[in-house]
Amino acid sequence: MPTASHAVTAEKIVKVASGWPMLLLDIALFFAAPLSLLMLIHVDQHDVRGILSVVFVHVVLLLLALFIAFGFFTLQPNEARILILFGHYRGTVRESGFHWAIPFYARSRGMVSAKPGAESTPSFSTGGRLGINRLRALASGAAQSLSTKLSLRAVNFNTETLKVNDKRGNPVEIAAVIVWRINDTAQAAFDVEDYRTYVQMQSESAIRSIASRYAYDHGDEHELTLRGAADEVAGALRDELQVRLVKAGVQIEEARLTHLAYAPEIAPVMLRRQQAEAIISARQIIVQNAVGMVHMALDELDKKNVVKLDDERRAAMVSNLLVVLCGQNDPSPVINTGTLYT
Repeated sequence: MPTASHAVTAEKIVKVASGWPMLLLDIALFFAAPLSLLMLIHVDQHDVRGILSVVFVHVVLLLLALFIAFGFFTLQPNEARILILFGHYRGTVRESGFHWAIPFYARSRGMVSAKPGAESTPSFSTGGRLGINRLRALASGAAQSLSTKLSLRAVNFNTETLKVNDKRGNPVEIAAVIVWRINDTAQAAFDVEDYRTYVQMQSESAIRSIASRYAYDHGDEHELTLRGAADEVAGALRDELQVRLVKAGVQIEEARLTHLAYAPEIAPVMLRRQQAEAIISARQIIVQNAVGMVHMALDELDKKNVVKLDDERRAAMVSNLLVVLCGQNDPSPVINTGTLYT
């Protein structure tokens, strides 16, 4: 069955009023509100309409001062605030400093469950059953409020050590460090429920996917492995994460493996295999060099006519030289007082 596609929320940069002129106006209103009551001195006590007019002016000035007072907010460098007016996205303020906006802009963009995977508490509810559930969730710590202020700074995220199977099915332990930042505040706020939890879950999923594409080590010729191609694996992980997190408005700065090891249940076996392969590799080098030295020795003997050797004596010398050069222990010389044939 066809599924409905979700529209991507596009970020819209807006500017709001500076907070300093509004602060001066607010201070003036707070002083003007009580001073307005002095007008009662000039009003006749029997003039009810005049008294009500003065009280009305006082109340209006006081309410206006309180209205302005609730609209101030500050933004630090690399910090943004999204403006939500009665459930509608109106824009994002990215300029740092002291600002003022109408107080009707929401201070929270909803509630989210504190436990990953749990059902989120309904947000923006007023009164009734939903309002009671929201208060209960806040009191029990099962839910947390999502602020309309978003940090645009780079964030380091260290994943937990995951046990996954590599390309050959061997269980390995793997972990990574991921550096990310918010690129689109509207997508981060509205296209996913909680972008931090989303980054965490998608990072673990991407690491599992990348680990299953490569062998831990000992790959075929020109085959990339997790241990031998760290830069290529890091690039593949970064690209995989960027594809997964683009819908959350998140940009991946860097992704690199920080822990890579065989799982404890197979680590001793793999260690013995690595030791055996190292011994075999060392033996191959020793034999190749020993054969070259024997060949060089026989050529020198022939060129300088030191001794004439037939095939049998040549074979005996080759055997003795190989034993001396390839043996693990120091050779023990044996003095032959006869001939090679006795």
